[in-house]
Amino acid sequence: MHLLTNAGIVKGMTTNIKRQTYNSSMPFRKIINDPVYGFITIDDELVNQVIAHPYFQRLRRINQMAMASLVYPGAVHSRLHHALGAYHLMCNALSELKNKGTGISVAEEQAAKIAILLHDTGHGPFSHALEHVLIEGMQHEKISLLIMEELNKQFNGQLQLALEIFTDRYPKKFLYQLISGQLDVDRMDYLTRDSFFTGVNEGVIGYDRILKMLIVHNGELMVEEKGIYSIEKFLVARRLMYWQVYLHKTVLCAEQMLKRIIKRAKHVKASTQLPLDNFINKPIQAVTLEEFCDLDDYDLLAAIKGWCRHPDQVLSSLCQGIIHRRLLKVQYSAEPFDSRILEEKTRETCTRLSLSPEEAGWLVFTGEVTSSTYNPGKEHIHILFKNGEVKDISEVDNALINQNLMGTVKKYYICYPRI
Repeated sequence: MHLLTNAGIVKGMTTNIKRQTYNSSMPFRKIINDPVYGFITIDDELVNQVIAHPYFQRLRRINQMAMASLVYPGAVHSRLHHALGAYHLMCNALSELKNKGTGISVAEEQAAKIAILLHDTGHGPFSHALEHVLIEGMQHEKISLLIMEELNKQFNGQLQLALEIFTDRYPKKFLYQLISGQLDVDRMDYLTRDSFFTGVNEGVIGYDRILKMLIVHNGELMVEEKGIYSIEKFLVARRLMYWQVYLHKTVLCAEQMLKRIIKRAKHVKASTQLPLDNFINKPIQAVTLEEFCDLDDYDLLAAIKGWCRHPDQVLSSLCQGIIHRRLLKVQYSAEPFDSRILEEKTRETCTRLSLSPEEAGWLVFTGEVTSSTYNPGKEHIHILFKNGEVKDISEVDNALINQNLMGTVKKYYICYPRI
C-alpha cells in the first residue's frame, strides 16, 4: 500500500486481467461507429484490452460537460466518447507525421494511442465541476497517472512507454505535445465534439485541415505556414466555446451549486449508502484508488435525489434546485460586485427562507472566472515557414491572435435565490 500524503489516495488494488486470444493468422481489427467522425478503427490488441478494462469503461458513466445539459439538452455525451475521439485524431496525426518522414516506431505509436485513451481516466463525477471538491488539492491528471501506473502493473509493464510519453519524460517531445499542449488532439476533439452535441456552430474547427498541416521540426510539433488560418480559427473557436458554453452563466451557476452540495454534505455529515459516502464521511487519506474508480455520475445523482429530503434546509434546497432545475439567479459583471449588494441579498434570503446568515452564505455568493484565447507564456504554437523560419502564431504578419486576444478575460458573478 502506498499513501499519497498530498492527495490522500491510497494505491492498493490488483485486478487479474483476462487476456483475450485471437486468431493469429488474421490481423486484429475492430471498428466503432462514432457520430462525429464516422468509424473509429481499433487495430491493436493491447489497445483493445485497455479499452475493455473497467477503469476505462467507467468513463461511460462520467458526463463530458458536467451541467451543460441544463442549457444545451444534447450535451449528454460521456468522457468515453471524448477519449475514443481523441484516440481517433491521434491515429490520424501519427499517420500524417509518418507520411512526412517523421520517425515513429510501432511501439511509440501504440504507446501514444494508449496515453491519449487514458488521459482523462482520472476525472471524477461531472468531470471538471468537482475536480477540487471531492479530493482537495489534486488535479485529475495526477489521478490519471495513478491509474496508468496501476494498469501498467496489471498489464505486466506493457504501458511503461505510454507512461513516459504521458509524463513528458520521453525524448520525442512531439508525442507529448500531441497529448498535452495548446494544439493537442484532446482540445481538437472536445471542441469538435462539444460543438456537435450542443449545436453551437461557433465551436466548429477544421480538425482535418489542422492535422494535415502538422509537422515535426527540431523535435517539436509545429504547423506548416499554409495552416495559419486554420490555427487562428481553432483559437477563436475555443474562446467562443468557453464564454458561450463552458462558462455560460447558467452552467456556471449549476456547477457552483453542485460544488456546494458536496461541501455542505461534508459539513453536516450527510450519509448515503453509495460509494460517494467514502468521500463524504471518510478521511480522504484513507480513500483507495479502487474506491475512486467505483465512483461515477450515477452515484452522485442518486445521493442528490436522496438529499432532496434531508432535514438540513440548505442541503435539501440545493439538491432540489439541481434535480428540478430550479437554479439560483446568476448575474455576470465586468467589475466586482459591491459588498452592499451581497449583504442585501443575504438579508433577503435570511428573512424569506428563515435562515441564519451562515446558512444564507451557502446560497448567496460571489466569485470570478477567467479565460484566455492563447497563452504563449505556457506553451507556444509555432509556425514553420517555407524558408525554415519559425515564428509564434501571435508574431506572424497580420496576426489575428494579437495582444488583445492573448489577454486574459475576467468576469465576476453573483448567485442568489430567486425569491
